[in-house]
Amino acid sequence: MLGNYLIGLREGLEASLVVCILIAYLVKTGRRDALKPVWAGIAVAVTVALAFGAGLEFGSQELTFEAQELLGGSLSILAVGLVTWMVFWMRRTARHLKTELHGKLDAALQMGTGALVATAFLAVGREGLETALFMWTSVRTSTDGSYEPLLGAILGLLTAVLLGWLFYRGALKINLAKFFTWTGGMLVVVAAGVLAYGVHDLQEGGFLGGLQNKAFDISETIPPDSWYGTLLKGVFNFQPDPTVLQVTVWALYLVPTLFFFLAPIGSGTSKRVAKQKATTETDEKAEANRTAEAAG
Repeated sequence: MLGNYLIGLREGLEASLVVCILIAYLVKTGRRDALKPVWAGIAVAVTVALAFGAGLEFGSQELTFEAQELLGGSLSILAVGLVTWMVFWMRRTARHLKTELHGKLDAALQMGTGALVATAFLAVGREGLETALFMWTSVRTSTDGSYEPLLGAILGLLTAVLLGWLFYRGALKINLAKFFTWTGGMLVVVAAGVLAYGVHDLQEGGFLGGLQNKAFDISETIPPDSWYGTLLKGVFNFQPDPTVLQVTVWALYLVPTLFFFLAPIGSGTSKRVAKQKATTETDEKAEANRTAEAAG
């Protein structure tokens, strides 16, 4: 339940922040007339996300066992890929998200009502589809017949809506860059478990081999039906008897992903880009000075 709460909170807060930024900008700039198109775009985005999630849930029930395992495993891997991209993107752009959205909204205001609806839809829709997909895969992997996983995700979304409202009212101020770094790191751990379970689905469906090749089996030490086994399952998608392939994929994803995610933002490519930019500016200044001296 805790893992699904984190997913709902982390994913829902992004969408809530986007909505708050769009609405607050229109209100502060005296463009309340543009609120209706923006709300319409947001409503369409939420509807599409809900329809997508419902389609996944009810559509998969009509499939054969093998087809269900193939769909579940494939979508789990896709969800992990999307969420991994999202947490890296948000960590790098959290500081500049407001400026980026303001620029898009300014352009949409000049183009008319349709552009406003499309801007709001695209800004919120991407978050909604990612949330629906990852929540479906996570609930599917951790469900044990109870409603706790879904309840955890819903509570996370409700918390995100409350935090978004508090941000809008100016009652809550936190360092968003640090918040998204910490929650993003925890979400990477959750995603590693979803990825391992997706591989297990493909093995059960016969699309990957090695189902009987267990890495270890500690079911007697950590029974799946115990409270701590249920907790580990709900938070980390822990399985007491994983296959060798599951453990291998889990480690190959988690270790390098966490390493690069927790590395300073100014390292690697960013430093090279900054160095190239500084070099270019220096060359341009030198060229300008030479031109000025020649003209003199």
